[in-house]
Formats: sequence, structure tokens, C-alpha cells
Amino acid sequence: MTRNRFASGLSVAIPVQGGYAEMRAVATALLLLMAVIYLASRVYEPLHPAIGFVKAFAEAAMVGGMADWFAVTALFRHPLGLPIPHTAIIPRNKDRIGDTLANFLRNNFLTPQVVARRMARIDVAGAAGRFLTNAPDSGGRLKAGASRIAADVLGALDPERLGGMVKGAISSRIAELDLAPLLGQALAAAIAEGRHKPLLDGIVRWAAKTLEANDTLVRDMVHQRAGSVLRWTGLDETLANKIIDGLQKMLTEMTEDPNHPLRAKAEEGLAHLAIDLQDDPRMQARVADLRDEIMANPAMRRWLDGLWESARAAMLKSARDPDAVLAGKLGDMLIQLGQTLQDDPRLGMTLNRFVRRTAVGMAASYGDGIVRLVSDTVRGWDAQTITDRVENAVGRDLQFIRINGTVVGGLVGLALHAVDTWL
Repeated sequence: MTRNRFASGLSVAIPVQGGYAEMRAVATALLLLMAVIYLASRVYEPLHPAIGFVKAFAEAAMVGGMADWFAVTALFRHPLGLPIPHTAIIPRNKDRIGDTLANFLRNNFLTPQVVARRMARIDVAGAAGRFLTNAPDSGGRLKAGASRIAADVLGALDPERLGGMVKGAISSRIAELDLAPLLGQALAAAIAEGRHKPLLDGIVRWAAKTLEANDTLVRDMVHQRAGSVLRWTGLDETLANKIIDGLQKMLTEMTEDPNHPLRAKAEEGLAHLAIDLQDDPRMQARVADLRDEIMANPAMRRWLDGLWESARAAMLKSARDPDAVLAGKLGDMLIQLGQTLQDDPRLGMTLNRFVRRTAVGMAASYGDGIVRLVSDTVRGWDAQTITDRVENAVGRDLQFIRINGTVVGGLVGLALHAVDTWL
């Protein structure tokens, strides 16, 4: 059951505390019962002296119950709607109540001294260490939370703007990269370690296969450049065969003989190229121009777009999987961090001191703001809202006061009547 009130233009749902209405009904019924007993005892009092004790009990119980009903009701509203002075205490003093509550919080909970004493008894490092150590094996709250946060962050980012930033960063880094010296150093290191030889072998084999696949083109070139006499006598065909056979023989010898003179020339050319890449400004400029042409090529742009989309899809897929977020090295690192926090007293002391100083600093810096928030919130409620909230919080206990007042009042009246009778 709820009561809807309006505070500062906003609808506030106020839950009614369980048992409050029932206890109020019990207290009221008890008071009415005492009234009925009192009236009945007045009628039948002459029949027996003991009925006088019943009448005294009921009469005093009514007085006690009515007094406590008045006191409880006066806290929240005017009894019977009458504007009796010093009633409806809470509605009339709601602003002062808010200020008092705020000052109570400020003076007893949000002072740096209180926060420091409280934080000194809390082992944040140990708690964090136990949580990190046991989280992967105890239900995965850390994994689920990390997964949700990572997925929400990636999903909230604008893919176009973020992709443009990533691709722009990659392009700018490549554009600033001086490739020529790096290529020269890599080539020189490869030559020094003999790692260039498989490259030469591959080039020679590629040349042999290319020659074999394009021998017709060589024959046509020889035929077109030969004189009419050579073509008439058929010597152009013989010349073409000799050229092709010679080239094939040379490539075969280069493949089989690691010390072939042409291989030595090729290696010498590679060595000169490595030196030029590192030291020759013109060669470096040519490499830079080639780099810029490649980066400006639309195909390169499309490749970067595809690379970014693939990376983003992979990150989102991983972020949505709690087991993947903290799997592997990241999960092991967190477990190791938790173990270290438990085993290293100095690290734990440092972390606890940092947390304590942070909490004390926040209390000193933002305590007044929190107090103002409490005070302004209470001030923003209308009188009926704060009345309902307070009454809902303590109303059940206040009904016990009414019941106790009725019973205690009756017992006092009974005792006074007994004393009066005996004396």
C-alpha cells in the first residue's frame, strides 16, 4: 500500500509500514473498550464493591489513553482539526527538522575526524584482495561487472568519430614514420645474418618460372627486332632459342651455386641499397614519397576501414562475454594483484592510507554539500509529505505508546482507588 504526495511538483510514493494501521486500530479499540467498561461499571457499581476497582481502572485508562493519543497526534497534525497551540509539531517545523538532521549528520558523521577514525578500522586493501582473489571462482560478480562496463563504454562511443580518431592516429603515425632507415637497418641485419639468401633464392626461382611462362613473348620480341634476312633464313627462331636457353641455364646455375657471380652482384647491390636507405637523402625521399602514395591510395583507406571495423567488432564481442573480459592474462593479473594485497603488509598499508586520506578529503571538501543536499531535500518536501514519511517510520512504535499509556494509566488509577479504599 502506498500514499502518493506531491513535493516540489514531484509525485512521491510513500510506502506504509507493515503493521502500522493494525496497531493504530488496536490502540483505538483498547481506548474505546475502556470507555465501554467505564460506562458499564458506573451502571453496575452498586451491585458489588469490586466493580469500583474496575471503574477506577477504566476511568484512569481512558485518561492515560486519551493523553497519549493527544500527544502522538499532536506530533503530526492538529487533534480533531482544532488549531491548538504547540500541535502539528512536525509539519510546522519541517525546515528546522531538515536543518537539524543535516547538522547532526555533519557534526557526527561527516567531519574529517570521525571519518578518519572510522576508516582507520576498515581494511580496504584486505577486502579488495579477498574479493579479487575469490571473484573468478565465486560467481563472477567482478567479471559480470567488468563485462557490462566495458560493453557499455564501447557501445556509448560514436563508432564514426572513434573510428576516425583511430584511423587518423594510425595514418599520422605511419606518415611520421621514417621508413627508409628502418628498412636499411633491417636489410643490413638480414644480410649480416644470411637471412637474405632465401629471398634471393625466391627471386631466382620466380624469374625462372616467369621466363618459362613468357618464352613466347621473348620469341616475338626477337622476331620483331630481327632483320628481314634473319627472318627469311629462320635464324631469328634459332637466336630466340639461344637467348631463352642461356637465360634458363644462368638462372639454374644461380639456383644451384650459392657462389655464382651474379648472386654475388645481387648481394652487393642489396648491401649498397641498405647503405643508401640509411644514409642517402634522395633514397630516403623516394621511400617517403612511396609511403605517402600508398597511404593516399583508396585501397589503403578501405583496408584501414575494414581493419577498424574488425577490431571494434572483436572488442564488443569480447566485452559482452564475462568470461572473455577477465580471461587470460588480465584475469591472472587481477588474481595476482589480490594475492599481493593480502600478502604484502606495506602495500596494504599504503592503499589503506590512500583510501583513508581520500575519504577524509571528500568529507572535508564535500561534507557541506551533502549537508545542504539533505537540508534542501527536506525543505523541498511539503508538510504532508514529511509528516507521512516520519509517521510511517515511527508510527507503529507510537501506537505502542498509546497502548502502554492506556494500560499504565489504568494500573495507576487502580492503585489510587485501592489506597483510597483502604485508608
